[in-house]
Formats: sequence, C-alpha cells, structure tokens
Amino acid sequence: MIRKILIANRGEIACRVIKTAKLMGISTLAVYSDADANALHVKMADEAVRLGPAPSKDSYLKSDLIIEISKKMDVDAIHPGYGFLSENAEFARACAQNNIIFIGPTIEAIEAMGSKSAAKQIMEEAGVPLVPGYHGDDQDPEIIRESANRMGYPVLLKAAAGGGGKGMRQVWSAEEFDSALAAAKRESMSSFNDDKMLVEKYLTEPRHVEIQVFCDNHKQGVYLFERDCSIQRRHQKVIEEAPAPNLSHALREQMGEAALKAAFAINYSGAGTVEFLLDTDGSFYFMEMNTRLQVEHPVTEMITGEDLVEWQIRVANNEPLPKSQEQLSMRGHAFEARIYAEDPNNEFLPATGTLSMLSAPKESANVRVDTGVEQGDEVSIYYDPMIAKLIVWDESREKALARLATCLEDYAIGGVVTNIDYLKRIAQSSPFKKAQLTTDFIERHEAVISTQSTVPTSQFIAELTLFTLLSHKQAIDIAQQATFNQDPWSLQDNYRSNIVHRENLTLTIGDDVFTVHCEEIEAGTWALNISSPTTAIMQPNLVIGGTLSTGELHVQREGIKRSYKVMHDDLLYVLFTKEGLVQAKLMENDLGESGDAEQANSVVAPMNGTVVDVVVNEGSLVNKGDLLIIVEAMKMEHAIKAPYAGVIKECFFKKGDLVSGGVPLMDIEAVEGEK
Repeated sequence: MIRKILIANRGEIACRVIKTAKLMGISTLAVYSDADANALHVKMADEAVRLGPAPSKDSYLKSDLIIEISKKMDVDAIHPGYGFLSENAEFARACAQNNIIFIGPTIEAIEAMGSKSAAKQIMEEAGVPLVPGYHGDDQDPEIIRESANRMGYPVLLKAAAGGGGKGMRQVWSAEEFDSALAAAKRESMSSFNDDKMLVEKYLTEPRHVEIQVFCDNHKQGVYLFERDCSIQRRHQKVIEEAPAPNLSHALREQMGEAALKAAFAINYSGAGTVEFLLDTDGSFYFMEMNTRLQVEHPVTEMITGEDLVEWQIRVANNEPLPKSQEQLSMRGHAFEARIYAEDPNNEFLPATGTLSMLSAPKESANVRVDTGVEQGDEVSIYYDPMIAKLIVWDESREKALARLATCLEDYAIGGVVTNIDYLKRIAQSSPFKKAQLTTDFIERHEAVISTQSTVPTSQFIAELTLFTLLSHKQAIDIAQQATFNQDPWSLQDNYRSNIVHRENLTLTIGDDVFTVHCEEIEAGTWALNISSPTTAIMQPNLVIGGTLSTGELHVQREGIKRSYKVMHDDLLYVLFTKEGLVQAKLMENDLGESGDAEQANSVVAPMNGTVVDVVVNEGSLVNKGDLLIIVEAMKMEHAIKAPYAGVIKECFFKKGDLVSGGVPLMDIEAVEGEK
C-alpha cells in the first residue's frame, strides 16, 4: 500500500503530483537542488531533502542518491514526473531492486520504447500502422540511401535514440541526402552518444495526434481519447488541444484501438501516450510511444473529468483501472498553452531573471494554471524555462479558444520576457481559428503569427502618469505614517494653504519622450497636459483619476472605468494592457520651475520627495544656475538650481524633511534687473 511518495522532479509537475497525493491522503517527499531550496514544490510537500548543486547532473539526475534518500525516509513509491529519470529503465530497475514502487510502466516497456527503431519493429509485428521507412540495424549509408530512394522524396532522417528534434533532418532530394545523413549522425552522436539512424517517408501536411492510453497490472487497458499537438516550434509543442478537431468518431476509435495494440504489445502498465502522424486522407502512422505522463495531460483531464495522476498511483498500487472503456466519455473542448520565459523576437532565446510580477488568470472550473513558481522566484539558467501551463475548457472549440485568448490577455508577468504575446497571436490567428492544423503550422503561417503587435504609446501615457503619481504618493504616505508612529510631533507634512499641487514628469516609452504637466484638482484626480517632442503628440487638459491597490491600477477617464495590472521596479513603471505590455521610465526633470503668480519669488518642489541637503543659507547671494537644494524623489536625486540671481530670504525646509510636489522650498528675492 502506497503511503508515502517521493517526487523525483521539480517545478510544475512536482506540484501537480503533490496536489493529487494530498487529496488521496498520501504523504509527499520533495527533493531539491540548491537552486530550488525555496521552490514552490518544496513548500508544498510534507517533507523535503536536498540533493545537491543546481546542475541537473549533480541533483535531479543522481539516481543513486534518490534511491538512498527514499530508503532513509521510508518511502513506498517514487513518481518521476516527466523528463529527468522518468524514462530511465536503469532507475526503474534500481527502484525494483530496493523494493520501491516506480510509478510508471515496466522496465521492459521503457526499454522497448527507448529505441525508435526497436519500437517500430515491435509495432510492425503488432499490426500498428507505420510510416513507410527503413528501421533496420544495418547502418550502411548505401542501404539507408537506397531505402530513401525507393520510398521517394521528401524523407525524414531521425536518430534512433533521439527526441526533441535532435538528429532529425528533412531531405527533399537525392542530391542532398548524403550531407543531411552525415549532419544528422553527427548531431545524434553529440546528443545521445549514438548515431544509429532510421529513415521514413516525410508527410508534407501531417497532423500530430496522440492517444492517451492507460493499462493496469490485470491486463486491462483503455484509451482516454486524443490530443492534437500539431502546433510545434522546432519539434517542441506550443499549444495542445483535446479532442482533435475535425476527427470523426470512427477514426477516433481506429486510432484508440491501434494505440491499445501498441500498449498491449509491450505488456504496458500505467499512463502512456502513443503518438501518430495523421495524414490528410485519414491515414495515420505510429510515430513513437512516450512511457510516462505527458506535459499536456491536463487537456485530457479537462475533457474527461479524470485525474490521471490518481490513476497512475492506483495502478502502481496494483488496483484495477478506475473505469472501463464504456464508462469513459468526453465533454467540451480544452486548450493548453505553454508559457515560457523566452524571447520570441530574439530566436526564442531562453530568458532568466526574477519574476517580479506574476499574476495569473483566476482559476475556476473553466480555467486551470499548473505552475511551479511564485512571484519573486528566479528563472535560472539550469532548467527548462517553463513558467506555467495555462489550461482552459469550454463547451465548444470556439468558446474555449475565446477563453484562451482572454486568459492570455489577463496573464501578467514582469521581470523576464515571455512568449505570452506570441501565444496570443497564434490563438487569435485565422488559420488556428479555422483549425488548419499541421506540424509545420508555425513555419507555414509565420507571416501571420510572427508580426509583433505594437501598442500605441500615446494611448496609455496618461495611465502610466497616474500610476507614477499614485505610486509616489503612496510611498510618501507610508513614510509619513512611519514618522508619525515614531514621533507625531516631528511630522513634517509641509501643508501650505491655497497652494495647488503640481508636478512635472518626464517619461520615456521606448525611444519616445513625454513631458507631462500634472495638477491635482482633487484627491486622486489630476489634470494632465501631455506633450512629446519625439512624436509631436499634444494632449492638453486631459483629466484622469483613480486608485492604486496591490498590483492593480483602477482608472477613471472620460467617464469610463478600467483596471490594469501594474508593476513598479525602481524608476520603471509597467502597465499590462489587453494590447500588450507598456512600460515607462521616469526621467529626471527640468527642475526649479515656478508655480502660480503668488509663488513668483519661490523655488518649488517638482514632486514629492525628501530633502537630502540645503546648500545655501538665509541671506546668501546666488547667481542663476547655482545649486540651492537637493531633493530625492523616486530613488533619484534632483538638484534644484536658482532660476535667477538673487538673495535667499527664507528656507522653509531642512535636511531630512519630506516635501510635497508644488510646495515652495525657499523664498528668493531677485537682484534688480536679473529676474
């Protein structure tokens, strides 16, 4: 009986397994590297044990250490998740040798499917349809080339021990075959220490449709329908969906039964995925079998209502399958979008950094977010840069797709660049809406989905200004309250009657510079005059107001109320809009400008801040441009200079005082003829 599980993984899949184990009343043990000492999966588990340094080879791939920890901590079973040791037959064998249940298939099944060429031979004998090709042991280049010539071009060269697109080449003619074979063999040897190749007929418009199978130890098996995973970039899945659109009931049954044939052929047990290429004429061909839980398993859970991790645990506990084929049904449509820290505008280069803002759509029966990170966590160089999986469900594909687009708009991540806008462009593209799915979808429709959407900067400058003003006002209020709490008699709130609160801000958005003259006309509401020398934009007398709560800006403008997720990092102010992310940097302003006529002899504070130093004294003679006072605002020192030559008549503040924007700092009397 399984009472305690060690999760030999990290990130979102570790968190996913822990959630189900807890619901089943099973104790969980997490393992972690130094980079993951404070990770979410460590916090969620009942216990956690350190493995070693950050690199995977020194931590999550140390199978001997994981077995040692399992024995020491009295673990009944190990769940490997996916990746790392999940399809490692030697690790499964070590578990068995130490009387630890491996929550996965048999050692023989892992070994049988570990080699693509061996898997093809097994499937051929079992009567599972195969793409025409050569999967033999004789690796003479002449034999491989002749096989390609017989089946006709284009063909696909694949590493027998490969995965993730490594050691794979499309060959379009006999003339390029030799060089392609040599390159594929080099890459395969480098990636897998094995250069054995197979060659298959390359289908020009295939779909990637996979069947979720489940078998128990009592010779029972079912298929939980299919997923379409055609949307791929460099053979890596981007958006998956279930069920596969435009698939007839008869074809679904044929593919499901073929997948079960594949599973029974290797005496399979547990969760597995049989991947097929589906041609335009309805023909389908075995591609490979993954002997683990798939990354995209949540879409199957959403349409069936089943918990596949629970099924895994029950099967590993030697229980029969929870349901028969006749008891299984599917309802509605689901999508999964993989959210990565990567830059689509820079060859999808993985990004690292701190997740200074992480706000996901609200979860419900229709929306699910599988993640292994929290706000403030670091995306490191050591592991896959996946931040989360966004999964949505609705009654139809059209409704589910609309929900996916809305949820992607609601997702706000700051601190690292992400692929969210790229996912939105795919989801909202006409070919995707029409389900024109092929494995080369991204390359085929690159012109549609690669066009980066540009957010008009002028559209949100007022909102960014409001965010800046409210942020600083909030910071001043906190500072004043702290001073009051310490000594209310020394509080300097700088109140002056009949003085209008004015501030002048200079904000940059990209290469554009905006000057904003701000006048607070009532609490939380400003009149703005916006100008930009770089864009020739003028927006006079714009009135905007609102409030700022944690991570959210509530705006009222022209009678319309809107809310935006926001992030503030030093002088950078970020607004998350439906059109995309907009960010502005606060720049140092031209200081020392005068306010109302009544303040003609005054030097005023350009914004809220703290007096760092008063350079002059009462009675000092100053020339135009001489330094008078230094005010720190928004972590930047502002040197305020004399607007003209004169005599300092009175200084209203001293070092350390808090000042409000628009308040006179000192009285300067002009030397006659100089003002």
